Amino acid sequence: MKKNNLLKFIILAALLVFILNPGLNPLLSEGTKNAVSAELQANFGMLAGGYYGVFTPAKLLTILAVIIFVWLVTTVVCFVMNKLSANNRHSQTVAGMMESVVKVIGTVFGLSWALNIIGIDLAAIFASLGIVALIVGFGVQSLIEDCVTGLFIILEGVYNIGDVIVLDTFRGTVQKVSLRTTTLIDTAGNLKIINNSDIRNVQNRSANLSLAICDVGTSYDADIRQIEAVIKGSLEKMYENNKDLFEAVPVYYGVQRLADSCVVVRVGVNVKEENFFAAQRRLNREIKILFDENGIEIPFNQLVVHNG
Repeated sequence: MKKNNLLKFIILAALLVFILNPGLNPLLSEGTKNAVSAELQANFGMLAGGYYGVFTPAKLLTILAVIIFVWLVTTVVCFVMNKLSANNRHSQTVAGMMESVVKVIGTVFGLSWALNIIGIDLAAIFASLGIVALIVGFGVQSLIEDCVTGLFIILEGVYNIGDVIVLDTFRGTVQKVSLRTTTLIDTAGNLKIINNSDIRNVQNRSANLSLAICDVGTSYDADIRQIEAVIKGSLEKMYENNKDLFEAVPVYYGVQRLADSCVVVRVGVNVKEENFFAAQRRLNREIKILFDENGIEIPFNQLVVHNG
């Protein structure tokens, strides 16, 4: 739990204890203390009952106690879920989704409880909604679709927090999955928040290892067999020097193509998707150093000028 949230928790917990014990408040008269005690007993002691009436100090204090109580319970539940899921990506994703659900339920429950305290009959209101409920239902159709899609994303394990996914042309790491939205962040720190129902044809690049490739050109005059021997003999050393990024020993794949001015050979290595670009740069560097140390020329375009 963050320090700011912990401080809020302690302050609100102390305030809740103070409210639930009106006898500790020297500013209240004896009559008000008795009324507050009766209201608190009715709502916190029995969680039901009580009497209905207009706004009174007792009811207002009780509503404040309800708000604090619901917030504390919601905070504790979310904190426990986050702690239990700290070491697993899928568990973190489920916890993020459940945190959204808990907050929604807590808000609805707290609001219903507060309305019940001041005497508003929710059952009668819901029964009299009629056509209004139908209109609202059409309005929240997209919201329901987002929530249902989010649940299926979690249940089917389409992606988890920390996975690298591609949506259309945006490539980013999943930062958060809530009941309605998914938050992605790319390598430049740009955030993309997309409704779950709008997620189509997603590519989960973290489901399997990715292949970082280095295609490098060699001269047509060079002996390709000697070049291949040099590359193959250095692959194990490349892996030992780059275990922080490479997941296995690099592989020499052979001659990729015969280009106009060079013979292109390919080397690849399995890496985690989150390390893809860093590993590719590292592989390019290793090949360049290897060729320099062994006198292997990498051809480049040159302009030849003839004097007429």
